[in-house]
Amino acid sequence: MPIIRKIACRYDIVAHPGGRRIHKIPTPEIGGMGILFGIVVAGLAQFAFEHFLGWSGFLSDARLSALNISAIAGGTFVIYLTGLVDDIVDLSPGVKLAGQTAAATIVALWGISIDFLPNPFGGPNLGLDPVLSTILTVFYLVAFANITNLIDGMDGLAAGITAIAATSLMFLATDVNQLSAALIAAMLVGACLGFLPYNFNPASIFMGDQGALLLGFLLGIVSMMGVMKTTAAIALAVPLLIVAVPILDTLSAIIRRIRGKRSIQSADKGHLHHRLMRTGLSVRQTVLVVYLWSALLAVGAYAVRATPTTVRGLALVALLIVTALIAWMLGLFKVADHGQDNKVKSKKSKNAAKISPQDSEE
Repeated sequence: MPIIRKIACRYDIVAHPGGRRIHKIPTPEIGGMGILFGIVVAGLAQFAFEHFLGWSGFLSDARLSALNISAIAGGTFVIYLTGLVDDIVDLSPGVKLAGQTAAATIVALWGISIDFLPNPFGGPNLGLDPVLSTILTVFYLVAFANITNLIDGMDGLAAGITAIAATSLMFLATDVNQLSAALIAAMLVGACLGFLPYNFNPASIFMGDQGALLLGFLLGIVSMMGVMKTTAAIALAVPLLIVAVPILDTLSAIIRRIRGKRSIQSADKGHLHHRLMRTGLSVRQTVLVVYLWSALLAVGAYAVRATPTTVRGLALVALLIVTALIAWMLGLFKVADHGQDNKVKSKKSKNAAKISPQDSEE
């Protein structure tokens, strides 16, 4: 990361203060390069253990087919390149979405896709037509990439939430003997934990869109390989519950902007971290609260698997309802007061300090 920071400063790949960004000094924003490097090194280490050192334990059981490796590597390269270019030249939303869709399509067409949906009422699973399977897989991966990108609005937030979610998915994948998915999840956890010391408030480097899109994309692949490939009826709900916090933040942002008659892609100060900071929490306290919330949901999703089949659905619904109620109490679905923020700045209101977070990524 220190080397990457020097590269970013030399070529001016930095996030400058101003606009909707409220950090106070120019900050490098290609930390995603370090995250990618960590994942690649971990993958090469696994390859070396298996092929050159004769490792016969967990790693050899977790081998991926050449086609699966090509799919993951190809999709990862395209999603990372899309984010990197966006960080440098600020791509239009359409071009950015096209890059994300291309990355997801590579994965879907080269062997990793949602082939069926578990039947929640018992009986045979619901098989999917190849075309429908591809469309659903592309939508799923693009959605996962973007919910992580949208939650990346405060120092350490996206990396910490991804580490928590990947840890939960790692245990879930191991339980159902999907060891390849568990191994990729472990790589994600390691990369995020290695990045966090440089990104936790006050951050010395940001991951940028390249890092956020990469983490969400790989998290989606892990959940698809490790949980949704199983025949369990709760397979679809578990990964969604694990990342329920960023999903709720994304859905609430869409609802707010539609109600406020604004573009869905426009920015506002109504995100979860903004709402929490208005309660008087500091940046670090806000991030830790979201960590705790995410961890409790992850533990709950894992624990639900141990409950009797008859109550699993009810337990999942209960967890989702409680999460939705907390979001509603925080006012996530209310139209964001971006207009008030502008008035506060113009009038230099005494409440400006309460509305504007401290050093943060946005």
